Amino acid sequence: MPPRQREPSIDRTTEYEEFMKKLVAYHEKRGTTLEPEPRVGPRRLDLLRLYKRVVADGGYDLVSDTKKTKLGWRRIAEDFIGKSPHLPAQAFTTKSAYYKNLAAYEISDHWKRDPPPKEILEDVSAKGGDLLTRTLENFDRPVGRETENLANGDVSDAGEVEKEKTPKEEKTDIDDPGSTGRVTRGLRQAPPQRVLFQPDGASSRQTRHASNHVSSPTPAAANVHSMMNGTHGPNGASLNLANYEPRQQYPLTLKPVTTPGNAPEFFRQKRQMLKEAASGSVAKKYKGMMLPGSGFPGPNIYVRALLSLRSGIPEEEEYALHHLVKISHERGDKYQFEQFPGLADALIVKVLHVSSLFYNVHWEVSYEEDVVTDSGSTLNGLTGTRNILQKLRSGVPLATNDDIHTQAFSAELGRITEAGLVIRNMVMLEENAAYISKIASIRDFITITLNLPRQSTIVELQHYALEIAEQVTKYFSLGPQDPLYLSLLSQLEGTDRGAIITSLRAIGRIAMTLEEHNRLEAVPFATLRRVCEWMLVEDEELRSACLDFLYQYTSTTDNVGTLMKSADVEGLVNELVRLLLYNAKEDERKYKGEVKEEQMPPIPQLTRGIMDSYMRYDEPERSSLWLKSCFEYDEHSEMTQISLWQAYQAAFAPYGPFDMQASNFIKNVSSTFTGASAQVAAGNKYVISGIKPRDAPVDRSLKPFARCLWHVSKAPLMPTTPQFNGNTTDDNGRTECSELTRPGQEMFEHILDKHLHIPKRKTDEAKEGKFYLDPDSTRTYDCRWGGCQHFANAKGIVSAHVACAHIKTHLPDSSGKASHRQKYNRSEPTASKSGETSTWLNTSTDERNDAAGLPLTSALVLRNLARHLSKIDVEDSQEDGGLVNRIFGPVKEQLYYVMAHNFALRDYIAALTRAIAAVGG
Repeated sequence: MPPRQREPSIDRTTEYEEFMKKLVAYHEKRGTTLEPEPRVGPRRLDLLRLYKRVVADGGYDLVSDTKKTKLGWRRIAEDFIGKSPHLPAQAFTTKSAYYKNLAAYEISDHWKRDPPPKEILEDVSAKGGDLLTRTLENFDRPVGRETENLANGDVSDAGEVEKEKTPKEEKTDIDDPGSTGRVTRGLRQAPPQRVLFQPDGASSRQTRHASNHVSSPTPAAANVHSMMNGTHGPNGASLNLANYEPRQQYPLTLKPVTTPGNAPEFFRQKRQMLKEAASGSVAKKYKGMMLPGSGFPGPNIYVRALLSLRSGIPEEEEYALHHLVKISHERGDKYQFEQFPGLADALIVKVLHVSSLFYNVHWEVSYEEDVVTDSGSTLNGLTGTRNILQKLRSGVPLATNDDIHTQAFSAELGRITEAGLVIRNMVMLEENAAYISKIASIRDFITITLNLPRQSTIVELQHYALEIAEQVTKYFSLGPQDPLYLSLLSQLEGTDRGAIITSLRAIGRIAMTLEEHNRLEAVPFATLRRVCEWMLVEDEELRSACLDFLYQYTSTTDNVGTLMKSADVEGLVNELVRLLLYNAKEDERKYKGEVKEEQMPPIPQLTRGIMDSYMRYDEPERSSLWLKSCFEYDEHSEMTQISLWQAYQAAFAPYGPFDMQASNFIKNVSSTFTGASAQVAAGNKYVISGIKPRDAPVDRSLKPFARCLWHVSKAPLMPTTPQFNGNTTDDNGRTECSELTRPGQEMFEHILDKHLHIPKRKTDEAKEGKFYLDPDSTRTYDCRWGGCQHFANAKGIVSAHVACAHIKTHLPDSSGKASHRQKYNRSEPTASKSGETSTWLNTSTDERNDAAGLPLTSALVLRNLARHLSKIDVEDSQEDGGLVNRIFGPVKEQLYYVMAHNFALRDYIAALTRAIAAVGG
């Protein structure tokens, strides 16, 4: 049997019930009919929510005003009903429901004015608005057809109406076999024929024979006479009309018109014939060959660009570079050098021409092993030119003005810059960077470009060269005398922020993908001091580049010794420790280790009385009430879906079969708690994230229930044994009642009625319904709340007043002495939380929730310093701990603070402190 259609829940809170009572009373007073739960499509409307929503939007008149509020009712219907293909009709139904049930109430309750009479409000359609200004004088009530007839003087009685109507001419029925009903009904009745005057040609004198005998006419003569005079047949129709037969219709012969739409092939052949006729004899002679202009598309744009770039023709180069720049920018993630052999070499050859603009040199790339490249303008295309710097310095500089250039100079430099931009865009793809790193000429290009004269005209090209170096140096092994390595270090001496940052990144990535270690030797002392000074600048990007450089540089002991001689390492360590909490944000949360089901707090179980009240509702509202009572939202908690479903089954098992499927129940959890969601955790474990069991169940108004701790000798009044924290059995074998009631007066009356068995007064006395607390010598009263022994020595007390006064001390107190009495209250203690809330100073993390950014790199540099400082032998390091203790001693407390409060960095700081402790620091 398929599951029943789910209907929306109406939150039947105390506010809703009071509102409906007021609304019912208002409609009874007004004499109108109230529909308490109007249905719109498959759902029912919550009148309280609808009233609040419309009033919040400005009232019925403003929502209905199509000029001021576009589609107001449609948006409201979508919020209440949901998206639907019938949304316009449902919007009008929602408007009509508000109009009939809440419009008059809104005017009286919200606007404090008298609503229009029901004859011009509830009794008419909901079309239009302006209810606040509607009166009997200005309202044009819709007029029905019967009302209009009465206004015109017609009589409503059916019989009299038929008599007073204008009589209609009766249609003539022809029963003649030769006639057809279709013909007679389709044609109007023929008008009477005119009878021509025919004088009597006979003699006026009649003989005796003629006067005594009248001859009857012959049938033929009668027919002729009747045809001439237009006489009618017995059925009232003309014989001509009766014998009429329509003329036979013949189909028209249509000839289709040939157009390009229905005959494209015809027009294509026609155009081809005209083209061949106009081409002359040459085309006919070479028919079949792919001549220029014959429609052959030729090579694709990539091959054209490559051939144009190799041609050396300026116009062709501009064409190629224009398209390559566009392609590398828009399709750089798919455009690879491997697919177009020779393109990378052609681009490098083009950018190498930049040196000819400033020096009297024209480079030639040689791929022969025996070619000598020590002199001249030949570059080694196999392994790179080791003496490229000497060759560049030996060239004769050209007289160039940085302010004024010729048109040829500017055009050539523009083409070279575009070629460099194409390479820069292409190497952003990892495959292209690995491909071009195998071409030795790319190293010569970067070296030449970075050592050109410092002019503003080539700044853009130099930045492209640095960005290319940043992507390809991870595939290079550069020694201390390598021209590219020296060129990158020289960029750190300038003042260009962009060039400095990119150069630091390129140096820090040297040999990153190789097994060979990047030692970063022969770094000048001045450069190291500048890097340490840049750490003080409030520039996150510059600091990140400096930290990447320092992390690679401090990976060897010799470099750390050089750093000690050239820079203030103590100041550097202080700055690095400060950066461990860079942009840290406070986050209060519970620390969760491995989630175990047995650590989850027990799910409260409700008493039979509460469960009986829930059974009056249908699903899914019943399960929603149970979830709200026993669970609460917690973004850091989760529980398995199977445990939640089993708890629901166990709670409602004694009350009959289920009409709620597991999948619908899990979906209803997300509907009940907005932040809760079904997820798949590690190990393919299906969980509900965002909820946890309550410490104590609550009622519909979210007020917690109180558990009765009265010790009884019989089983508690529950279908199953409740699960609560604390003992439920005393030394005498008694168990707790565990009945759930609202704290205060309701709990007190429960004890008097169920445990002390105090009767109530009879109904005929003045105090009807009160408990009978007069002294009774036949019985005694005792207190068994939570194992209380207050009356144990006296074995009970006769006075019910004294016993009740003592019992009230165990119940929640809201009086002014509540704090004083709280220490003597032996009611159930508040359940302890499953985890402790801690305040974390979290820094940036990556997608794996691991440390990232400046704090991580700072911790790694500190760890390198701690490991290698202990190996440096200096005169000032003879005391215990040596340099490590002198440098890291003042910042130990800060390191421990970061380890205790930074969740992402705690493992890295722990490794750092172990390295410090290993050398006695």
